[in-house]
Amino acid sequence: MSNRQIRLAARPVGLPDENSWQLTEEPVGTPGEGEVLVRTLCLSLDPAMRGWMNDVRSYIPPVAIGAVMRAAGVGRVVASGDERFAEGAYVSGAVGVQEYAVLRGDDLQPVDLDVAPPARWLGALGMSGMTAYFGLLDVGAAKEGDVVVVSGAAGATGSLVGQIAKLKGCKVIGIAGGAEKCRWLVDELGFDAAIDYKSVDLKEALREHAPKGVDVYFDNVGGEMLDTVLARLARGARVVICGAISQYNATEQVQGPRNYLQLLVARARMEGFVVFDYANRFREAAKELAGWIAEGRLVAREDIVDGGVDAFPATLNKLFRGENTGKLILRLAD
Repeated sequence: MSNRQIRLAARPVGLPDENSWQLTEEPVGTPGEGEVLVRTLCLSLDPAMRGWMNDVRSYIPPVAIGAVMRAAGVGRVVASGDERFAEGAYVSGAVGVQEYAVLRGDDLQPVDLDVAPPARWLGALGMSGMTAYFGLLDVGAAKEGDVVVVSGAAGATGSLVGQIAKLKGCKVIGIAGGAEKCRWLVDELGFDAAIDYKSVDLKEALREHAPKGVDVYFDNVGGEMLDTVLARLARGARVVICGAISQYNATEQVQGPRNYLQLLVARARMEGFVVFDYANRFREAAKELAGWIAEGRLVAREDIVDGGVDAFPATLNKLFRGENTGKLILRLAD
């Protein structure tokens, strides 16, 4: 058997293109003691991947030139040197953009397909769900009665943030691009309001929907949008820095917050976080999220693209063009 892979060929400047990637093929590996051979079924595509391509200081080492592109995925065990994982079992882990991966059993988590299909374990029950849950409730300390604004609200994490905030008794305002996404946020997910930043003045819309200010801002976009919301903070507000997708493909210096003095005026705080810091509590969050989904109180949506690993480059760029709604997944096999 052969294993097709996508490797990082060059560090992109701006949006990754065909020169950023190399499609390679090599024999499928054999697992040693304590290792497992996994057939990849689906891959998680995340904005953070763009940051992993840059050779800069970050919370995780950059992907090396020539290395298989880093990606989380769900797969099926086809050979095992670890007694904890039998052949035919389903697992999740950092499989990379490849058809097969030999991984340490210690780095894998079992996946129960009776609870949810594979793609959901990468979305609402995976890192997207964990990020929304801990970012909003722990970092943002959202509580009943708060006005919560979330940018990138129709994305994998933002759509969950808004719904969890509603479950906790908050007023929720989503910011998204396009009328269709905004309708989805209000009509299907139960947001109180959705602002189409492409067609209305964001500053005026925030003044309309949050006349007394914003208590929690969950930021996935950064840049000018962050500055605009900082001007509308309520006293004691919390700004959660989850991501800054507007800046990931910038070819010039990243645009930082110019309006940061509003934190002083509002006696507010702005805090970044990395979801891996909450790993010892993932099971707790997954149990509650799964319960909400089973009860019909939380909508989990996956935007699934079917294709081989060679479809990865084009599918990844859907994120940066705002073409996905919900969790973007590349499905390699059933």
